[in-house]
Amino acid sequence: MSEFAKYDDRLDRLVNLDLGNRGIEPLYEASRELAGQALCGAAADMLFAIPHGGTAIVTTGSVSRAWLSPELGENDGPSGAAALIRALWLARQATCILVIEETLIPPMTATLQACGVAVTDLETTRKASADGTMACATLVAYPVTDAEGRAAAHDMLAHYKPDIMMSTERVGRNENGIYYNMRGRDYGMGRARIDMLFDAAMAQGVPTLAVGDGGNEIGMGLVSEVVKTSVPFAAPGDCACGGGIGAVSGADILMTAAVSNWGCTAICAAMALRTGDKRLIHTPEMEARLLEVMTTNGLINSADGLIDSHVDGIKDTTHIALTEMAQAITRKALP
Repeated sequence: MSEFAKYDDRLDRLVNLDLGNRGIEPLYEASRELAGQALCGAAADMLFAIPHGGTAIVTTGSVSRAWLSPELGENDGPSGAAALIRALWLARQATCILVIEETLIPPMTATLQACGVAVTDLETTRKASADGTMACATLVAYPVTDAEGRAAAHDMLAHYKPDIMMSTERVGRNENGIYYNMRGRDYGMGRARIDMLFDAAMAQGVPTLAVGDGGNEIGMGLVSEVVKTSVPFAAPGDCACGGGIGAVSGADILMTAAVSNWGCTAICAAMALRTGDKRLIHTPEMEARLLEVMTTNGLINSADGLIDSHVDGIKDTTHIALTEMAQAITRKALP
């Protein structure tokens, strides 16, 4: 058993506490059984398996009210992705490329900058990775149609040659090719087909890590049968197409969490445990700053349909407190 196992277990249990009553606990149990260890630990181990200075393609972002505007993005996902990118640079000096809708590049840029990561072109990001002088990431827009999405997947993998693919709170299509929100509403319009990139990466043997909280995200295909019996609107026939909201795209490791941002917090903590580097921990101070920046930049609390600092209908103070608890668990093991 890993020397970090007991701490990984505590982090897993913390972030899978189902405060939103969305059925995450059975998904956690199923994914944990497949991984054979705590999920945050499995995720951290996968990240440390990539070469020092390697390339990570990261994706997040949900056009949460796609039927209204492609510019209305959700605040669960961006801050977690930013925290992971920061930790990946600190631990591995990784070249991070974040793939997202073109319409969500401005708020994602602000979120990364608030997390200490500069947004630069690919040449600069690679140079900063090579010499270790600055945490940088490159943002790339992805097509929003099926045909263009499939074509772009192979081109992008050939161009960037990623050592790992990571997704957090990124919706994937169901068995009928429809992108559903957690209430069973089709919101695929204007949505980048990034799940096709993820599927292509898996087919090529690129290691894949996904974080999700609702059954409709990339990665949930790994536990699809449990999703159907545990998550609202996920059973066959629950949605207008005759299927459910469950995403078909799988992953090598699926980090479940009651809120996807929390899953990223746990992974950062598990990475800190393995390096002894406290800088990798996602702190409550950083969480508070990111919540404020995401609100200022128009990202929405999708559960309530408001631009505010609550996430998935859970108060901002709860998110900050959870981050503090994750930090407390981790610091007990660090010198």
